[in-house]
Amino acid sequence: MEAEPGVVVTGVSGRMGRMLVQEIAASDRLRLAGALERPGHDWIGQDLGLMLGGTENGVIVGSDLGAALEGAAAVVDFTAPAATIAFARAAGAAGAVHVIGTTGFSDAELDELGSAGTGSVQIRAGNMSLGVNLLVQITRQVAAALGPDWDVEVVEAHHGRKVDAPSGTALMLGEAAAEGHGVRLSDVAERGRDGITGARKPGAIGFSAIRGGDIVGEHDVLFAGPGERVVLRHMATDRGIFARGALRAVLWGIGKAPGRYDMTDVLGL
Repeated sequence: MEAEPGVVVTGVSGRMGRMLVQEIAASDRLRLAGALERPGHDWIGQDLGLMLGGTENGVIVGSDLGAALEGAAAVVDFTAPAATIAFARAAGAAGAVHVIGTTGFSDAELDELGSAGTGSVQIRAGNMSLGVNLLVQITRQVAAALGPDWDVEVVEAHHGRKVDAPSGTALMLGEAAAEGHGVRLSDVAERGRDGITGARKPGAIGFSAIRGGDIVGEHDVLFAGPGERVVLRHMATDRGIFARGALRAVLWGIGKAPGRYDMTDVLGL
């Protein structure tokens, strides 16, 4: 019987890293082939099972993705933009599937990410959940139907330790609304208001970010017109939905032609 495809998990000590390890262990279609942490991390050289508070599992935490990919088909990466770009180079050299849940990229970093990953199947999404990606599609359709005369606001809430704002998901939703209006988000986005700001600009797409507690992720897209409002909402209560979506992307990506993809491709949307 052919062995299950191997997956390397980066940032394995973090919340998403731990969740990914848990979901891979529960899967009968994938196996954990490697675990990575940043150079100098206390877990480097240690057995991952012990570091996670269990028994030895034979997976030694390392920091070299190129070496880890020698026995793997894919890497799943929820880290930071600079690290993700470096991982993209290693994935491209190995011809591996690179599933990216990292957020907070600048436009220049996104360009660098694409060129760094040449040779790999690169699947990137600001959110890996099925519900969010359906919401993105609906947002695009509603924006197109209502038109730019309706004001659009994207409101998102996350836990207090999230480091980027607006969230990657909020930006996905803003991009969808902008596409529905036939404009570029960078030309119409309002990402902060304070003081005497003046009246709202016609056609603007606004963003508001809430941070606190242990909120997994909540996103509203508000369409406000004269005398009425339409609110589209997604609420995540289990971080496992992101890990399961990422692993679904891994399975979809194996055997695909090298290139850049997103979750709408994975989900056939």
